[in-house]
Amino acid sequence: MIKKEILIGFLVGLIANTIGTLLYIVIFSDFGIVETYQMAVAQGHIGSLLALGAILNLIAFFGFIRVRRDYRARGVMIATLLTAMVILYYKVF
Repeated sequence: MIKKEILIGFLVGLIANTIGTLLYIVIFSDFGIVETYQMAVAQGHIGSLLALGAILNLIAFFGFIRVRRDYRARGVMIATLLTAMVILYYKVF
């Protein structure tokens, strides 16, 4: 039961990060999604793009805390830490 709740939170965290990244691209970029992604990779800004997308994880995290779904909030936190590890990988390599 607990693992299921953490998995749901993890999936919500990944989906929120993806939607946040896409929203940032659509709202603040003059180019399409694919072109913006290609330019971010070429210029080394993919980590920044992912970090801005992770802002939606805050909403999911505090939403789960507010409704007392602590294990789901823990899953969102794990997804955020995974995103941080991916950003660190892009920054170092």
